[in-house]
Amino acid sequence: MNDRPPSDAGHWRTLDRDLNRISYVEYATMYVSRPLVSLGLAMAFVALAMVAAAILTGGQPGALAIILAAAFGAYLALNIGANDVANNMGPAVGANALSMTGALVIAAVCETAGALLAGADVVGTISSGIVAPEGFADSGVFVTAMLAALLSSAIWLNLATWVGAPVSTTHAVVGGVIGAGIAAAGFGAVQWGVMGKIAASWVISPLCGGIFAAAMLAFLKWRIIYREDKIAAARLWVPVLIGLMAWAFSTYLALKGLKQVVSISLGSATLIGLAIGILSWLGARPLVRRQSQGLENRNRSLKVLFRGPLILSAALMSFAHGANDVSNAVGPLAAIVQAQSSGGAGGAVVVPDWVMIIGALGISVGLLLFGPKLIRMVGDQITKLNAMRAYCVALSAAVTVIAASWLGMPVSSTHIAIGGIFGVGFFREWYVERRARRLKAARPPAEDLAVEERQRRKLVRRSHFLTIVMAWVITVPATAALSALAYLALGALLG
Repeated sequence: MNDRPPSDAGHWRTLDRDLNRISYVEYATMYVSRPLVSLGLAMAFVALAMVAAAILTGGQPGALAIILAAAFGAYLALNIGANDVANNMGPAVGANALSMTGALVIAAVCETAGALLAGADVVGTISSGIVAPEGFADSGVFVTAMLAALLSSAIWLNLATWVGAPVSTTHAVVGGVIGAGIAAAGFGAVQWGVMGKIAASWVISPLCGGIFAAAMLAFLKWRIIYREDKIAAARLWVPVLIGLMAWAFSTYLALKGLKQVVSISLGSATLIGLAIGILSWLGARPLVRRQSQGLENRNRSLKVLFRGPLILSAALMSFAHGANDVSNAVGPLAAIVQAQSSGGAGGAVVVPDWVMIIGALGISVGLLLFGPKLIRMVGDQITKLNAMRAYCVALSAAVTVIAASWLGMPVSSTHIAIGGIFGVGFFREWYVERRARRLKAARPPAEDLAVEERQRRKLVRRSHFLTIVMAWVITVPATAALSALAYLALGALLG
């Protein structure tokens, strides 16, 4: 029998194993608790919105409804930040032009600035352009309908983010307003002409975005990538593309931002954008020439020249998104505040500053807490993006929105951006198949790929494609059904 004590080495090995087990438990605890921290912070933001509404509307008639609307509006803004902003930052992150932290910071700043500086102009449409306010029996019915629209839209966006489907927040809010309007005042309260245009945009938006992005990628391959001297071709064409991007974004931002101080037509905005585009082209020429010095004549070198414009385009898209989509979060909330203040549901909607702040901060907080999941999915799980392909997507989104504004077509920026990503991916698939067919005659029959292997090498993930398309199709009817149920429940609760 051996009564000797264990050696020091054996004792320390046992202690190390025990400490490692404790470390694994700590890591597991941190991994599990991280989502709970985000959830707690989101709930704290909703609570702060309620407190702010209570303080600012204390003693006002219908204060309870306004406080409840502030909570629902904050919840919806959080989900807009979690879902919709991925369309702007996903391509830049997927192309490794931005880190996740950099993308979150830039997007949060630009979204907030866009919402506060240029967002008030589009709020009224959400509350009065889809259903006729005069179709409601009284302001109480209208307020309940807007509460139901806020809640149902937020729930649907939350579900879409959970399953990893980027959907149009505009369509979600539209569906919520329609469902509540039908439940409250019947089918006659809905502006079906507006609804018809929205349904058409389900097809128009992604097709336009995809076709333009694919055309831009084809142009890059033709004029730069497959040229013998790629760097010389890039020196010629990259400044032109930067000028085109500056024109598109300047025109869009002039339309959205300058309306706050002066009435501006699409033609005037286009001329302003053209002037800025020409100046940007002239300024980009020496900059690109300087950046291209010493670069090897390889495709990898071209990514360096596109990284800066891609980051700038992502920031501008976030500013434009904040200006446009803050109305989704605070449009119904602003309508409720006005209805409770004036006792009626009609008239132009005046947006209080505190309502805009809730929407702007909510989008940024939702992005910071829950945005990375959708950003990763959009950036690298649909198709492989590099700086040039991602730039094609960003430029496609800007130009398509401008063209749609000129033609008077309602389009979804979400559908355009995701359509652009699909367009780039499907174009690459077509191009690879075309090259394979050309080489097939020179390849021995034994080297032909099997059908299963060809499917495995597809450059667009079909599972994501089908999930996203189905989510787009059912967004309006699903939120309408949720909103109708929410209207009945809130009606019984508020009595």
